Amino acid sequence: MSLDVPTALLERAERGEVSDAEFVECVRNSLPYAYEVVSRVAADLRSGTAEFADNTIPPPDETARGQLLRAMASDAIRGGLERHFGVKLAFQNCHRVAAFPLSSVGGDTYTTFISTRAQLLNQSPELRNC
Repeated sequence: MSLDVPTALLERAERGEVSDAEFVECVRNSLPYAYEVVSRVAADLRSGTAEFADNTIPPPDETARGQLLRAMASDAIRGGLERHFGVKLAFQNCHRVAAFPLSSVGGDTYTTFISTRAQLLNQSPELRNC
């Protein structure tokens, strides 16, 4: 199970009344490592001048790796985090999460990052089992 959903939030979801803020709080509590990585790259993007900010540090353990994979693989979780932080997320391998300004989507840097070529070039023997 990806998320530990409090009973009250589940009941609101059954009625159709769930805000992004409530959902993101559930993600933050359920997947703290993934939330921290996304929060960090979003903050790095806002505080710097680079075209994007990314995480290149492998997760400390399999639990953290699983959290990050679940967050990036779920359209709802990933979309909620993107809306919350006001960024577009991109993902390579088991840990390379990047945050781009929304205005970069479709631009050269973003398109290059999400390309099949970039995915292939980002492979290494250390990452094969991640």
